[in-house]
Amino acid sequence: MTTKLPPGWEWVPVEEICDVTLGQSPPGSSYNQTGRGFPFLQGKAEFGDTFPTIKKWTTEPKKLAPAGSVLVSVRAPVGPTNVAPFECVIGRGLASLMPKGGMSTSYLLWAMRHSETELVRQSAGSTFEAITGKQLRSHVLSIAPPTQQMQIVAAIEEHFSRLGAVESALDEAERRCQALVKSVLLSVVPTDLPSGWRLSTVAEAGTTGLGRQRSPKYHSGPNMKPYLRVANVFEDRIDTSDVMEMHFDEDDFEKYRLRTGDVLLNEGQSPEWLGRPAIYRGDPSEVAFTNSLIRFIPGSEVTSEWALLVFRRHMHAGRFMRESRITTNIAHLALGRFRTVEFPIPPKEVQDDLVASTAEVLDAVDRQASQIKRARTKSQMMRRTVLSAAFSGELTHQDPNDEPASALLERIAAPRQTA
Repeated sequence: MTTKLPPGWEWVPVEEICDVTLGQSPPGSSYNQTGRGFPFLQGKAEFGDTFPTIKKWTTEPKKLAPAGSVLVSVRAPVGPTNVAPFECVIGRGLASLMPKGGMSTSYLLWAMRHSETELVRQSAGSTFEAITGKQLRSHVLSIAPPTQQMQIVAAIEEHFSRLGAVESALDEAERRCQALVKSVLLSVVPTDLPSGWRLSTVAEAGTTGLGRQRSPKYHSGPNMKPYLRVANVFEDRIDTSDVMEMHFDEDDFEKYRLRTGDVLLNEGQSPEWLGRPAIYRGDPSEVAFTNSLIRFIPGSEVTSEWALLVFRRHMHAGRFMRESRITTNIAHLALGRFRTVEFPIPPKEVQDDLVASTAEVLDAVDRQASQIKRARTKSQMMRRTVLSAAFSGELTHQDPNDEPASALLERIAAPRQTA
């Protein structure tokens, strides 16, 4: 580390101020969810804001993390931290850092969170990223004089408490935006049809079909073409940042090639997003689609934009969920059942008017959502700024009369030197 610290501060490897324990997973046969044995933590998935959530226990502990130690995720992903609320067993995805000689657990937690990016830079791995015990032990932290450590923790928590209140308000604003979108979509396609509207079915309103099934035999070939899949189709937008390719012969490609105005819906998705629709608007060009998507080609009485509104309405109303079957937490919308779903058809001029007025309202909601997103990004930047100031000595008053961090390090080292 080359960053200059205030007088009395020190750069210190983790192993000099902590007892480091690397996790080791107990036998799978020893796991239970009834509270027998020791609480068992495997990785970042169980982490909360400060303390992890206990989801399972084990009767055959391998590696124990002491109560009050800082838990660090060392693989998939590297860096997230929590505090062990009581003695617990840790799996190989975690390590525990137990502060020595009066070091503050809270100070250590925030120091690790501040230096998470530096820890991640050291990670490596082809299947998933991880760091070694040696890398963790040699990871360097900035240590303040003992009397300043609790002042720094208090200052961080005060700033973060205020930012947390802001973020809670942003969460509520975001929920209201989502509720407004749902309300608008439900109202624009009413259940009781006005005069002049006709109730049809999806099958009567247009042509439907599934895309081409993926197969290893199509992974290479002389006629590689791009295709869209579930990962590309979001509500009212198609994400082209990750478009894959597979081999098509000319007849197959012509059968599954998308035309501008086709509406695509997710055939398989988490239940609340089943049937998530978007219009293909010509980008990328010359592209097909797979059987994880349903294509709807509007008939002569229906515009693509109106079909999109109907399908968005059905998704938000849970209408597609009623036609689904669920396997391994993924809901599937069978093409046959999708075709029987009701499809209201107003006159074409009414469709155009409703599409235009709805777009105006939803655009206003989108602008509000964008402002919320920018505010959330700014809040996260402010959190990083607070931590940077805290661990460079800029967040609290520096008293030259304070006992320096070197004195604390000497006390921590003394028992080891004696031994």
